[in-house]
Amino acid sequence: MPTLECYPMSPRPPDIVPGRPQRAWMDRFVDRHPYRCLPLSMANTSGWEMLCPVGFTAEWTGGNATEDVRVTPDHPFPSFEDFVKSHFSHGVLTFHPGYLFRSPESWSMWVMGPPNHLKDGIQPLVGLVETDWLPFPFTMNWRFTRPGKVRFLKGEPFCFVTLAQDRALESFDLVQKRLEADDALRGQYEAWHRQRDEFNAALSRRDPEAMREAWQRFYFRGELPEQTGEAPKSHSNKRRLKPLRLAF
Repeated sequence: MPTLECYPMSPRPPDIVPGRPQRAWMDRFVDRHPYRCLPLSMANTSGWEMLCPVGFTAEWTGGNATEDVRVTPDHPFPSFEDFVKSHFSHGVLTFHPGYLFRSPESWSMWVMGPPNHLKDGIQPLVGLVETDWLPFPFTMNWRFTRPGKVRFLKGEPFCFVTLAQDRALESFDLVQKRLEADDALRGQYEAWHRQRDEFNAALSRRDPEAMREAWQRFYFRGELPEQTGEAPKSHSNKRRLKPLRLAF
């Protein structure tokens, strides 16, 4: 079984939990419509969240010095400055995740903000770290997009990590092909396009059956339209990652 080893680097490291599908902005849609987009939900859950142990406010004056970013916890918290601070200047807010990670050979770690988690005024930066050999921890950084204040709540994810066999990317050829050159794929695409147009037209005229269906589920179910081919064997519509456990 592959193992991602997490070595605490502080007495009170942040909690790590499997990525959660919920997003506040998605909840606010009528019928929570964005959750019908399987790629969104799968991205939200394809990794692990690291959670803020305390709420705080960060403010950027717009200057380029480290002191132009001020960070204030909601209440006194042990070693708060070891968790989050201004370190790189130029409006960058730096978190120390509090772990040294060791991944299996040839697996690197994507370090980013939680996918599809929108935060006004600040943008998470993304890094790729070779955690299969690195003997020290990394930082998680966000950059203000304008002067002002932002809030991070206790329990809010400040970092999202997932794994990739990234070195294999360099072996790929990037090839442009004509769809007409692949009869099977072209037939599947045309069947999908035809059914999508028919379904959208039925929705527009408020056809009762289409209104009950509400949306087409080919991708969610892992099905090909009009049985134009064998359904994929490896399709997944729910991610089930393991939680952090202690091993001594």
